[in-house]
Amino acid sequence: QVQLVESGGGLVQAGGSLRLSCAASGRIATINNMGWFRQAPGKQRELVAAITSGGSTNYADSVKDRFTISRDNAKNTVYLQMDSLKPEDTAVYYCYGNLVGATTPGKYGNLELWGQGTLVTVSS
Repeated sequence: QVQLVESGGGLVQAGGSLRLSCAASGRIATINNMGWFRQAPGKQRELVAAITSGGSTNYADSVKDRFTISRDNAKNTVYLQMDSLKPEDTAVYYCYGNLVGATTPGKYGNLELWGQGTLVTVSS
């Protein structure tokens, strides 16, 4: 039962900061690319940030220079540091992970998983 568990969402005032965490649990051999997506009610999901196993990063233009994605391989965790938050950042944030983990007992395979989502609300 490999899964991604998110934490760190909440209510914050515009201009404030939050740090989201996404921890992979279960029998995991390798974590490859990871990323953060967000979706506001009634709107399409959009990519926020992504990071490869080698540490290369990509950001949406709307969050570039404000958000920072990072990972701690020893803890199987990816983070999203969000600074200078704006009301338009309000959304449910989902963690995505591409990894190699246990699919059935004694068998490992490639998995693409999503976190449960964490709500970020930015008020004026």
